Amino acid sequence: MTLYRTFSGLTERNNSRPRNSTPGEDIEDQVILVSAEGTLREYQTTFLNLAEEGGETEAMFFRCLDEQFNKVHKFYKDKVEEVVKEAVLFNKQMEALIAFRIKVDKPNRKFDWEMELTQLASDVVQSVATIAGSTPLQAKKSERVHVEVIEEMESIRSEGSDESDEIIGDVNEEKPINVKPNRPSPIEVLNRVKIHKTNETPRSTIKGMLNVEEQLKRAFIEFCQKLRLLKNYSFLNLLAFSKIMKKYDKVASRNASRSYLNMVDNSYIGSSDEVTRLIERVEATFIKHFSNANRRKGMSMLRPKVKQERLRITFFLGLFTGCSIAILIALVMILHLRNIIQKGEFDKYMENMFPLYSLFAFIFLHMVMYAANIYFWRRYRVNYSFIFGFKQGTELGYREVLLVSMGLATLALAGVLGNMDMEIDPLTKDYKALTELLPLALLTLVLLITFCPLNIIYRSSRYFLLTIVFRCLCAPLYKVTLPDFFLADQITSQIQALRYLEFYVCYYGWGDFKQRMNTCKSSDIYNTFYFIIATIPYWSRLLQCLRRLYEERDPMQGYNGLKYLSTVVAVLMRTAYSKQKSQGWWVMALVTSVIATIFSTYWDLIVDWGLLQRNSKNKWLRDKLILPHKSVYFGVMVLNIILRLAWLQTVLNFNVSFLHRETLIAIVASLEIIRRGIWNFFRLENEHLNNVGKYRAFKSVPLPFNYNEDEDGDQ
Repeated sequence: MTLYRTFSGLTERNNSRPRNSTPGEDIEDQVILVSAEGTLREYQTTFLNLAEEGGETEAMFFRCLDEQFNKVHKFYKDKVEEVVKEAVLFNKQMEALIAFRIKVDKPNRKFDWEMELTQLASDVVQSVATIAGSTPLQAKKSERVHVEVIEEMESIRSEGSDESDEIIGDVNEEKPINVKPNRPSPIEVLNRVKIHKTNETPRSTIKGMLNVEEQLKRAFIEFCQKLRLLKNYSFLNLLAFSKIMKKYDKVASRNASRSYLNMVDNSYIGSSDEVTRLIERVEATFIKHFSNANRRKGMSMLRPKVKQERLRITFFLGLFTGCSIAILIALVMILHLRNIIQKGEFDKYMENMFPLYSLFAFIFLHMVMYAANIYFWRRYRVNYSFIFGFKQGTELGYREVLLVSMGLATLALAGVLGNMDMEIDPLTKDYKALTELLPLALLTLVLLITFCPLNIIYRSSRYFLLTIVFRCLCAPLYKVTLPDFFLADQITSQIQALRYLEFYVCYYGWGDFKQRMNTCKSSDIYNTFYFIIATIPYWSRLLQCLRRLYEERDPMQGYNGLKYLSTVVAVLMRTAYSKQKSQGWWVMALVTSVIATIFSTYWDLIVDWGLLQRNSKNKWLRDKLILPHKSVYFGVMVLNIILRLAWLQTVLNFNVSFLHRETLIAIVASLEIIRRGIWNFFRLENEHLNNVGKYRAFKSVPLPFNYNEDEDGDQ
C-alpha cells in the first residue's frame, strides 16, 4: 500500500503564532529607542543619553550593532524565501512521484480511485472477518493496521486553492465504508512533467530514469540539511546578540538589553517559524513516502551522522607504527652488521628489488601527507568532507588514513626483511624464485583488499576512490567534479609509481624474476609504454579541462589545459633524454621543462591558491586567510618553487657518490609527492573560502522531474 500513499504537501499555510512582546519599561528608564525604517524594515537604534560622557562611543556601538543585525536579518529572510520556493518545487516533484509510482504499477489502464478504495474496503472487511477466530491481541493489531491504511488513503486535505497548497483532484462523491476519501495526485500529473536527463552517457541516462525515487530521496535529505543549517544560523545569531547586549549592560552599567532583545525577538529572524514548520513537514513526508512509515529509519537518514572516534583505531595505529619502526631498525642493523651494501649482489638487488618495494613507499608517503592534510583541515575548520562530496558519516579521519598507511608500511617492511633474510641465510639462499615473489604477493594482497566487495576495511571509501579513478580514466565522458580533477592531480605526482607498476608487469610477466635478470630496459615494448604511462595522468587532466571548457565556456579551463599540454611535452622530452643522451634532446628537455615549470608555478600560486594579489588586504596574499601566520604562506610559495625544480636532476644528471641511482630517482619522486601534499592543503583552503564567500554549504542535487509551468498555469 505504500505505492498509493497520499501526499499532503510541504507548504500548507498555518498562521504563525504571534509572540507576546515583552512589556517595555517606563519612558524615563529607557536608554535606547529602536524603530524600523524604510520599506526594507531596517532597524535603527537611537541612543537617548548622547549628552553623557562617552555617549558618542555608545551611539557608535549601536550603529555598528544595527548594521550587523540588519545584515543578518536580511540574509535570513532572503534564504527563508528561497527555501519556501524550493518547497513548492518539492511539492510538485512529490505529486509527480506518486503518479509515477501508480503508472509503473498500472501501466495499461486508467487508474480508478473509486474502484481501488472500494476494493480496499472489501479487503478490510474480509480481513476483519478472519480476525474473529484469532487471539484478541492479534485481532487488535491487524485491525489497527487496516485502519491506518484507510487513514493514509484519506489523509489528504481538500481545502484551499493556493498554488503552494493545491492538491489536484476532486473529492469522490461516493463514499465507501462511510468515509470521505480525498484523491491524491492523479495520473494526469505525468502529462505536465518530464524526467530530467543528465546527458552524460547512455548508461547514466538509463540509470537516472530507473532511479527517480532514489534521486528525489537524496534531494530531500540535502534539503532537510539545508533547513537545519538555516535554523542553526538563526539560533546562533540570536544567541550572539543576546550575549552582546548582556555584555554591554555589564560594562556600561545600563539596562538596554531588554528593549533591544525585545526588538530582536519580534523581528522576522526572531519570530518566524517557517523553517521549523518546513523541517517538520519534510520529515513527515520523508518518513511516510521513503522509509515505509518507519520513523527511526527515516530520521536516521535525515539527521546528520556524527562520526565516532574508536579506541581500537588508535590502538592498532600505535601497534602498526611500533612494528614499522622495529622492522626498520632491524633492517638498518642487518645492512650494517652483515655488510650487505659492499657485496657484489647489492647492485643487482637495487636494480631489481628496490623498484618493486619503492612502489609501496610512494603510496605510504602519499597517504601520510593526506592524513596530515586532514588533520590541518579539521584544525582550521576547512569543510573537506563537503567539498569532496563524501557521504556523511563515512569520511575517513586522519587516524584511519594513518592506520591504513602504517599497516601497508608494516607489510612492506616485513617483505623487505623476509627478502633479506632469505638472501643472507645459507639454508634459504637457493630459493631465489620464492625470494623474488614476495613483492608480487604483497601487491596482490593490496589489490585484493582494494577491490574486495565485503564490508571490511572502509568499503565505502574504497568504492568512492575506485569510482573517481574510473571517471578519471574515462575522461572526458563524464561531467567533471572537484573530486575528479583533484584525484587526477594526485596521480600526476605518482608518475614514478606508475612506471614501477609497468616494471612489475615486465619483471614477473616475462619471467625475469627467476634469475633476477632485468631485460625490461632492452625491450622496445617496455620503452614505448615507458613513454605512454608517464603521460596518461596529464592527458586525463587535459581532457577534463576540455570537458569543462565545453560545458562552462570558461576560458580559464582552456589555459589550464595548455598547462597540462606543456607538461606532457616536457615529460616526453625528459624521458627521451634519459633514454638517449644527446645534446639535442638535452636542449629540448631543458627548454620545455622551464616553460612547463613557469606555467605550473604561476597556476599553483595565483589560480589554485589565490595568492600573490597586489591589492589584497594582506599584501601579496588574499583578503581572507585561514592560517594565523602570514609568513607560512610566503615560505610555502618559496618551497613550492624549489620542489618544482626537482626535474633538474634528470636534465643535469646530478650524481651523489654515496647514493645509488635508483635511490636518487626515488628521492626525487618523493619530493614531488611532498609538494603535492602541501599543494592539497592550500588548494582546498582556497576552495573552502570561495564556498564561504558564496554561501555554499550544501550539495545541489538535481530533481528528477521537470515540471511544465505553462501547462500548469493553463489548467
